[in-house]
Amino acid sequence: MGRLFWKFFFFIWLAQLTAIWGVGSAIWLVRHNESENLEGVDTSRPVTFGVEAAAATLGFGGTEALRNLLQNRMRHPVYAVREDGQELLARPVSPEALVAVRKALKSGLASPTIRQVESAGHTYLLFVPDGGVDAAGHPPPHLFPMVPVIMGTVASLIFAALLAWYFSKPIGLLRRAFHSVAEGHFDVRVGALMGRRRDDLADLGRDFDQMADQLQGLIEGQRRLLHDISHELRSPLARLQAAMGLVRQQPENIEPSLARMERECVRMDRLVGELLTLSKLDAGVPGTPPQTANFAELLGDILNDACFEAQAQGKDVLWTGQASAEVQGNVELLQQAVENVVRNAVKHTPEGTTVHLESAVDASLQCVRLVVTDEGCGVPEEELGLIFEPFYRSGTQEKSTDGHGLGLAIARRALEAHGGSIRATNRVSGGLRVEMMVPTTNVFYLESAALKIAASS
Repeated sequence: MGRLFWKFFFFIWLAQLTAIWGVGSAIWLVRHNESENLEGVDTSRPVTFGVEAAAATLGFGGTEALRNLLQNRMRHPVYAVREDGQELLARPVSPEALVAVRKALKSGLASPTIRQVESAGHTYLLFVPDGGVDAAGHPPPHLFPMVPVIMGTVASLIFAALLAWYFSKPIGLLRRAFHSVAEGHFDVRVGALMGRRRDDLADLGRDFDQMADQLQGLIEGQRRLLHDISHELRSPLARLQAAMGLVRQQPENIEPSLARMERECVRMDRLVGELLTLSKLDAGVPGTPPQTANFAELLGDILNDACFEAQAQGKDVLWTGQASAEVQGNVELLQQAVENVVRNAVKHTPEGTTVHLESAVDASLQCVRLVVTDEGCGVPEEELGLIFEPFYRSGTQEKSTDGHGLGLAIARRALEAHGGSIRATNRVSGGLRVEMMVPTTNVFYLESAALKIAASS
C-alpha cells in the first residue's frame, strides 16, 4: 500500500470516527438528561411500546380493559395513576416519580415513555417506574452506548479501507504507467484497467491514454523521419562516391563526373533546406517577423514560374477567380506552401493537359479558398491522408517522379501554422484536387472580372 492509501484511509476513518462518537455522545446526553429530569421513571426505548399499548387500550377499551392488560404480566410493568394518586391496580407509587412525571408534562418536555390519557372522567398518567436503585436510593446512571459505538468503529474501519483502496488504486495504476512511459514504453494504456468507473480518475486515465497515443505517434514519426532522411541521403552520396571513383579511373572524363557531382550536391542542398523548413514549422518557429502581402500578387508570382515550367513540358496552367486579399505572417512560407502544391500538380498532370486553379474570397470566414486540380492518375483513396506526411510518395507515382516527398508536408504545416488548412480528394474524371484555405486580414472588393492566366499565352 502506498502513502496515498494511508492518507486516504486515515482521514476517511477519522471523519467517520468523529461522526460515530459524536452521534453516540449526543444520544447519551439526551438519555442522561431524560434520566435526570425523570428520576424514578424508566425512559428506555423498549418501554415506549408498552406505554403506547396501555394508552391505546385505556382510550378505546376503558379502565377494565386496561386492568386486564396490566394483570397479564406485561414485560414492562406500566403504571396507571389517577389525578388523586391512586394506581389502577393499587400498586405503591414513588412520590418522586409522580412529581417528576407531572413536572415533565407541565413543561412540555415529556418523554415518549410517559402518556396522559382521559377515561371515564378521570385523567391517568401512564409510565413505567425505574426498578433499580443504588445504595443511596438513586436510579443507576445511563451508561454510554459502547457496544453500538464499537460496532460502528469496526464497520467504519472496513469501509474506510475499501474507500481508500477505491481512490488509490487508479492513482497507483497511473503512477506505474507514467514510470513505463518515462522508461520508453509508449504502448502502455490504463483506460481498460479502470473498469467501469465513471469519475474524474477514469477521465484522467483516458487523457493519459490519449497522451500516450500522441507520444507514441511522435516518437514513431521521428524514427520514420530519421530512416527516410538516411535513405534519401544515401542515394546522392552513393552517386557522389561513384562519380569520384570514375574521376580516379578515367581522368579524361572529369567534366561529366563533375556535372553529376554538382547535381547531387544541389539535390542534397535542396533536401537539407526542406528539412530545415519542416523542422522550423514543427517547432513553431516562423523564422521571420510577420509580414503583410496581397495574396493576388503572391499568387501571380507563383503562376509566372509555374507557367514557365509547364510550357517547357507542353502543359498549361489556368487560374480563374478572385484572390485580392491581405495575408499576414511568414509570406515566404505561405508562398512556398502554395508553390509546392502548384508545382506538384504541374509535375503529375500529363503532357498536353491543363492545371486549373480556382480562387474565391470568403469575407465571412476571412479566408481565400484556393483549389488546384490536375488531370493525372490521382491517388488511392486510402493514401489521401498520407500524402501530406514527410517523405511519403504514392506507389503510383514514386517511380515516375523526382523529389523527396516533402513539398506537401511543408505546405500543410505552413498553412496550419497560419491558421489555414489543406485537404486532397480525387476528381471523378481523374486527377487530384487539392483545396487550401488561406486566412486573410483584409479583403479588397474588386469590380473586375475573373483573371485568367495560361501558359500558352
